[in-house]
Amino acid sequence: MLKRYSIAIAFVATLLATGTAESQKLVRQESIKSVPSPVLLEPTGMFQDKYARVGDDFFIAGQPTEKALREMKAQGVTTIVNLRSPSEMERVGFDEAKLIADLGMKYVYLPVRGDAQFPYTPETLAKFTEVMRSAEGKVLLHCTVAWRASHLWGAYLIQQGVPVADALTHARAINLMDAHRMDASGRQPIELFLGRSVPGVGKP
Repeated sequence: MLKRYSIAIAFVATLLATGTAESQKLVRQESIKSVPSPVLLEPTGMFQDKYARVGDDFFIAGQPTEKALREMKAQGVTTIVNLRSPSEMERVGFDEAKLIADLGMKYVYLPVRGDAQFPYTPETLAKFTEVMRSAEGKVLLHCTVAWRASHLWGAYLIQQGVPVADALTHARAINLMDAHRMDASGRQPIELFLGRSVPGVGKP
């Protein structure tokens, strides 16, 4: 009986520790010195390829389905940030901006592709920063498979004060893929968002 009681206490302690780590708020924070590990969730029927929760109030994912957007609304998301280009959005099969408006959420469109028309720039990071500092509720950041989103999110974390190595580890756990892909310029998107080199990027 004592052994079972001890195991139960240990289990509850683990749950409490995990809950504390994951309950960190990231929206409307002036600085972030550390970030909880992303919790990878099942994307089937919801998002294309990737779906992760970070802390209490932030999600990052691939392209959402209509079902996913309704579920995000139910979970308290008030702002959707989309990084996909107009030509990509034409193939989605529904009007994402209209559905988000119909659901009463805010739609922020920041298209990036790493080309001359939609480059990765510090201006995009600045706009995303403003979203994170002013959003009234939870935020979802998405692209196609969360690759571009992971680069923007990693750049944001570094800018906010998270150590570079920690930010890279965190973003790689989502879908940074910096060891395999880079921008046509030969630099990583995370560097272009920040406007400077990032030590260790591309060398996991």
